[in-house]
Amino acid sequence: MKRLITETEDDGFSPLMGEKVTLLCANYFYTGKLIGVNADFVELEDPAIVYETGDWKAAGYADVQALGCKTLRVRTAAIEAYGKIK
Repeated sequence: MKRLITETEDDGFSPLMGEKVTLLCANYFYTGKLIGVNADFVELEDPAIVYETGDWKAAGYADVQALGCKTLRVRTAAIEAYGKIK
């Protein structure tokens, strides 16, 4: 398959720095403000775990619970998909 691409220097996470993101991981979904990125981890501020998404088109998640910590690091190896979802 041929594709039109634009080469960039970012790692995929960098353009989302400072934004609220959702990480769809192997076991859980996490959401929070992306404040740090390196080769092994991403760091979320005011993190929460999503137990039930509800309708993906809805404005918020059906069941999202704060983790009670200021920051949380998630291994990039566990992240299957990510983005500004809700």
